[in-house]
Amino acid sequence: MTFVMALDQGTTSSRAILFDQAGNPHAVAQQEFTQHYPQPGWVEHDANEIWQTQCAVAQQVLRENQISASQVTAIGITNQRETTVIWDRATGQPIAPAIVWQDRRTAGDCQQMRVDGLQDLVLEKTGLVIDAYFCASKIRWLLNQVPGAFERAKKGKLAFGTIDSWLIWKLSGGTLHVTDITNASRTMLMDLDHGHWDDHLLGVFQIPREILPTIVPSSQVYGETTAELFGQSIKIAAAVGDQQSALFGQNCTKHGMAKNTYGTGCFMLMNTGTEAQRSTNRLLTTAAATVSGEHQFALEGSVFVAGAAVQWLRDGLQIIDSAPEVEELARSVPDSGGVYVVPAMAGLGAPIWDAEARGTIVGITRGTTKAHIGRATLEGIAFQVADVFDAMRQDAGIPIDQLRVDGGAAANDLLMQFQADIMQTPVIRPVVTETTALGAAYLAGLATGFWENEAQLHSIWQAERRFEPQLTAQQAEVRRARWKEALKRAMAWEKGN
Repeated sequence: MTFVMALDQGTTSSRAILFDQAGNPHAVAQQEFTQHYPQPGWVEHDANEIWQTQCAVAQQVLRENQISASQVTAIGITNQRETTVIWDRATGQPIAPAIVWQDRRTAGDCQQMRVDGLQDLVLEKTGLVIDAYFCASKIRWLLNQVPGAFERAKKGKLAFGTIDSWLIWKLSGGTLHVTDITNASRTMLMDLDHGHWDDHLLGVFQIPREILPTIVPSSQVYGETTAELFGQSIKIAAAVGDQQSALFGQNCTKHGMAKNTYGTGCFMLMNTGTEAQRSTNRLLTTAAATVSGEHQFALEGSVFVAGAAVQWLRDGLQIIDSAPEVEELARSVPDSGGVYVVPAMAGLGAPIWDAEARGTIVGITRGTTKAHIGRATLEGIAFQVADVFDAMRQDAGIPIDQLRVDGGAAANDLLMQFQADIMQTPVIRPVVTETTALGAAYLAGLATGFWENEAQLHSIWQAERRFEPQLTAQQAEVRRARWKEALKRAMAWEKGN
């Protein structure tokens, strides 16, 4: 048998999954890695630890399943986006910890840029709002804070990359410095319409061009791994940001098809075809993965805290021992008892974009139990997704007749049913929910002939369950009106300090 290996480098863990030609996961290996919170609002990763864990699971999945490198047609990489690494080209060592996409240390700098009137320029060129979420302000912060970094960058001695670039650099023994177009579109430095680095934006952010990787398609043989990693070299044939990978893995390749991934955060993307459609509802316009020369685009809405809220129930409040337990806890009560949880621990993303918002619980009475808080936390995730869905539906100008779902929390039937209820739209869960990794595998397989064409991929995808709305439209509207009231109490909280 032959396989495609997907390296799924996420925010909290590194995974390697082998997919067979039927698109089924044959084997998986996973390792978590350390999260660093050196100051409030700061989130960092050790890029070397990311590489070590990702390399280890790739080797482990082959070793434990007695599969040789010769049986792996290609490697496809999908990664946490916007997380920013700068390393020394000569030594291959990072010059500082990686700044994670959730990190808010540059929020003040971004606010000043908005005050300076740069929002329209950035939006027009990149399809993005000015926010600390994206790479540009993170790169500038590192170049300014690490002694001598800016001068070394100008001399071409340093390299910047999102995690796809970092992994490809390490896999290839430092011979490849590339990033795919989906990751490049998340830096706030790429001209979205033309797919190249923008000199004007580089000037605005004071970032030397010499530090940047080459932008490449998501599906293409970029090169090979070094032979010593796996016993022989393997083709590196795809790189794609995790959310665009999930969009492709869900076969949302036609205009108006949408998916939502429930991970650490929630990310909804809708395919807009060959048009880079600018949002009027504060969504992002981003590059989608493509397998041909023609660029594809998507609208995106990002919820910063989703699965992370369940982790907070486990680790912070310690009212559950493991994340899956939250469904049983939530089912032990018929409803949330009037409690609303706004999980804005890292601010609010689309469509509100309030960096000053903070997590809030309202509606607590003496009768409130941990079960009510657990259920309200799940509902808070769904309410945020519904707000993004409404914004996307308005931007699309066409009906979105279903939402395809994936990610860890998509296995939670209670959450998925409430999602369908509150959006008044069917929610479709596929048989293979590893769609982020599957998208990267698809793209690598298409680049190497493992799969013939996209039509073959469409024949592979299957729905496992369809959740139809059970609440009436009026009931859903009443719940959402109360949610909006809870949101108001969470917004701009930090401004009161």
